[in-house]
Amino acid sequence: MRAIRRDDRGPAVAEIRAILVNLDLLPPSPGADLFDRSTEHAVRAFQQGRGLSTDGRVGAETWRALDAARWRLGDRALHHAVPDPLVGEDVRALQERLLEMGYDVGRADGVYGGRTAGAVTQFQREVGLTADGACGPYTMHALRRLGRKVIGGRPQWLRESDALRESGPNLFGKTIVLDPGHGGPDHGVVVPDGGSRWSEADLVYDLAARLESRLAAAGMQVHLTRGPTSQTVLSDPARTRIANDVDADLFVSLHVDGHGNPDASGVATYHYGTGSGVTSTVGERLAGLVQREIVVRTGLRDCQVHAKTWELLRLTRMPAVRVDVGYLTSAADRTLLVQPTFRDQVAEALVAAVQRMYYPVELDVPTGSIDVRSLRAVVGAAADA
Repeated sequence: MRAIRRDDRGPAVAEIRAILVNLDLLPPSPGADLFDRSTEHAVRAFQQGRGLSTDGRVGAETWRALDAARWRLGDRALHHAVPDPLVGEDVRALQERLLEMGYDVGRADGVYGGRTAGAVTQFQREVGLTADGACGPYTMHALRRLGRKVIGGRPQWLRESDALRESGPNLFGKTIVLDPGHGGPDHGVVVPDGGSRWSEADLVYDLAARLESRLAAAGMQVHLTRGPTSQTVLSDPARTRIANDVDADLFVSLHVDGHGNPDASGVATYHYGTGSGVTSTVGERLAGLVQREIVVRTGLRDCQVHAKTWELLRLTRMPAVRVDVGYLTSAADRTLLVQPTFRDQVAEALVAAVQRMYYPVELDVPTGSIDVRSLRAVVGAAADA
């Protein structure tokens, strides 16, 4: 869909404003269908509160988040619908409640899928309700009157940490999905430079290919979400389905950034997390390792790690990060990004971060100290044996 933005008019704007009014982000104004300054500010506040890109425009992802935000827990009966599951903030609130009580719904992604229905069924069975997997008034009443079942840490954090520890420190046999952003007719950020024309899509695919070879040599099974000449533009939900379908252990999305201010520069890494403190703890750890390894090995400006609820991070069932490796619109960053040797450095930083994530905390090593070449040789020899 075309992004709806400042000065637009029409029924879509009126619907957006109505949702923002219902969320107490905008004062009521009957009949208003103009996307004015106050609407833009309200959209920005909504995006910031939901961990979305804060641009003040309503694109596809922001619209889906607004549409989901209509629903508050208890507004409607929830059930598992196939093939189009119910989606909404009420579903996410239910999932967070179940997670606090110790039930395994996976990630609180706001989608009422089979795993959520299974957790509801288990809860209903334990409290003596009809175990149908649907969340109606009786189930809601039971949820509200019961407290947490697990203490000493968030249950989802415990599950993620246990799964990581039990998988062992070696990369051999683990599966990773690399997602070079954009592709096909979508070139991402494009910048002419002298006689050359550099595009985000081409640079991140080259980076993904360099990373693929190193991770494969370390024994990992590597899948890419697109090829170098793919003409299909994949949505973020489609990219996450690829990772979920292969039951990946990790998901890494690769991008470079762009900005109207040519002084904007540096690397930033993102993981799933909400303003209410719900986060993928293992994803957050991986994001921190990726950020530190790239900063130390390349010298790029440190733009920190950030929690986001982007679909790319929210809909994956495994730890997932997105890393924006520099700004193509920055002359200094672009000088580095177009150098193959620099992309090799970034690839080695990412391999080191992935390996460090599987080390027990007590056996972790200093940032920048892993020699990826020796890691490859050792693991390769072990695999041959």
